[in-house]
Amino acid sequence: MYGNLESGRGGSGSGNRGRGLGGGGGLSSSHEANASIMEQQNNDRISELSEQVARLKGLTIDIGNEVREQNSLLDNMGDGFTNVGDMLTVSLARMGIMLERGGAKHMCYLVAFVVFVMVFLYWLVR
Repeated sequence: MYGNLESGRGGSGSGNRGRGLGGGGGLSSSHEANASIMEQQNNDRISELSEQVARLKGLTIDIGNEVREQNSLLDNMGDGFTNVGDMLTVSLARMGIMLERGGAKHMCYLVAFVVFVMVFLYWLVR
């Protein structure tokens, strides 16, 4: 498409010749002017596209960095939950041992502690 314009074989150039717009010199300069205008427009559009591509590249890099940070936080949170789960397992095992050995006295302490914690949490939420 653009090759025809630059070489002077475009549809508009042959139409101008048929209308008697002068010799080859004026027509050639007109084609060159059109070609340079189109070249400038193409260069402007290429510049705009390259700016948009650069912005998109920056955005994708920022998104990638954010994803890596979020994955790191999620991994740390998962490790924290694993540690808490292990601590709860150990605590429950100790409570089971205590309940087997202690009898009624330790059970009363346990019930009093649970009631205290529930009242305290109710007071905090309220």
